[in-house]
Formats: sequence, structure tokens, C-alpha cells
Amino acid sequence: MARVCEVCGKGPQMGNRVETRGKAKYLGGVGTKKTGITRRQFRPNLQKVRTAIPGGGTKTLKVCVQCIRSGAIRKAVKQKPFKLPS
Repeated sequence: MARVCEVCGKGPQMGNRVETRGKAKYLGGVGTKKTGITRRQFRPNLQKVRTAIPGGGTKTLKVCVQCIRSGAIRKAVKQKPFKLPS
């Protein structure tokens, strides 16, 4: 499915876009007012990542950044580390 994390299943969520007008009280104004509330969609931050499969090999997945940072996946090694000749 599009726009869904393939690891945790996180997808788009609905919320409100609140439009405000006026100057805040602590800045010397009379306070801010809500002048409009419309629906909007919050989308997860998905990245295409080449991941290492436990059986060996790689696979490209659409993964949210929270799964990448938490260590839920292991990135594939692009190149073997350099070794000095012995």
C-alpha cells in the first residue's frame, strides 16, 4: 500500500489546520482568535531504504524514519569494509 510504513504499518492520519489571527496577549495584543479550521492529512516521513534480510540479501522497503532511528531495521552494507593486505 502507498504511504504506509512496511515495518510498523504507520499511515496517514487526519487532523485540523487551525488558522489564527491577532497579536498574542504577552506581546501587547488582545489575544489570538481562531478564524478557520479545515481538515488536513498528516503523512508519515517515509524513506526508501535498502535493508538486509535475515536470510541474506537485500530488499528495498518504504520505512518511516522512526523505525530507522529506533533500529527496527538493519541497513544493507553498500560496500565491504577496506582491508589491508597482510
